[in-house]
Amino acid sequence: MNSLRKLLNQLLNILAGGSFLAMVILTCWQVLTRYVLKNPSSWSEELVSYLFAWMALLGSSLVVGERGHMNIPLLMDRLNPDARKCLAIFSEIVAFLFAGIILVFGGVQITSLAMGQMTSSLGIAIGFFYLVLPISGILNIIYTILNIVEILTEKIHSESVNKTVQETQKAKKEA
Repeated sequence: MNSLRKLLNQLLNILAGGSFLAMVILTCWQVLTRYVLKNPSSWSEELVSYLFAWMALLGSSLVVGERGHMNIPLLMDRLNPDARKCLAIFSEIVAFLFAGIILVFGGVQITSLAMGQMTSSLGIAIGFFYLVLPISGILNIIYTILNIVEILTEKIHSESVNKTVQETQKAKKEA
């Protein structure tokens, strides 16, 4: 389980980081072509917007893997450890359902619909850029299953996110 998580984290860091690096390079290219060469590059602007979506969705999968999604510490702090565990599992199930229904099912639907449409500047089927939706959904499902297993085996404590928030707040006060 841990090796799968590490592999996925490394892969997503490379893909999300690569998307960000490509966005920076393409944006610099846009500035160069627009202001120096006086001949704006339309394809690079379009590609940057699609890369941004890929980076955001792959990055959100990393957040799901780290259990960094939104929670309400005020509620979690008032619960006993068993209730925290149940609530943590419930939140993972909600994330699982969202990923399965919206990202995977909906993503497959929109991707197949968009395969017949071409981008204006790149001349590529828009569906290829929408593939990130089901890919991100599948990654989120894998991460939520890993998280649930680790919560049940107590490798991840249900209050781990709250401790991270408290440690961050403490560090800010000390600084």
